[in-house]
Amino acid sequence: MPHFRFLKKEVRIIGWDDGPFFKGDKTVPIFGAIFRGGFWMDGLLSTRIRVDGNDATKKIFTSINNARHREQLRIIMLDGITLGGFNVVDIERLHKETNMAVIAISRKMPDFSKIKRALTNLKDGDEKWALIEKCGAPLETKINGRSIYYQTCGINRKGAEDVIKLSSTRALIPEPLRVAHLIASGVAKGESYGRA
Repeated sequence: MPHFRFLKKEVRIIGWDDGPFFKGDKTVPIFGAIFRGGFWMDGLLSTRIRVDGNDATKKIFTSINNARHREQLRIIMLDGITLGGFNVVDIERLHKETNMAVIAISRKMPDFSKIKRALTNLKDGDEKWALIEKCGAPLETKINGRSIYYQTCGINRKGAEDVIKLSSTRALIPEPLRVAHLIASGVAKGESYGRA
């Protein structure tokens, strides 16, 4: 797997996050902020996925593969492996469909026992849980002495941690995800707030 031995400071990264949604919503917008490293935003992609659906993986890789920035992009970042409630992203398929490294990042270690219990309320909960298990246990790294957790496909641990540190220029979370979160919450609520 690639580890970006000669990682460029302006490596193109797209970070995806979902907007907040409300009871009764069938779909939720997701936004992909395109960055050069952790400093310059180059573009934005958006699409909609079903709340608790199964279309996040396809919607993301279709959006990326149709983007004019496609040839420059190298890394996909996700705000965790679930978007829009329990619309689980198959990071292995996402990697295969885009030929890009995938890094899913969480501020806290996910509570997998709680997630598994919640999935029992969904008719396809077993399939979703299988996708979550396929991603493997989250790994830990530190940014300025604080822990964050990540899961990957298509990149080794050293490469992933180099990318995370390179792009975490203003906060604990990499800039592509932080900005995607600000945009998502601002579009949904009229004003962005809170942390990614």
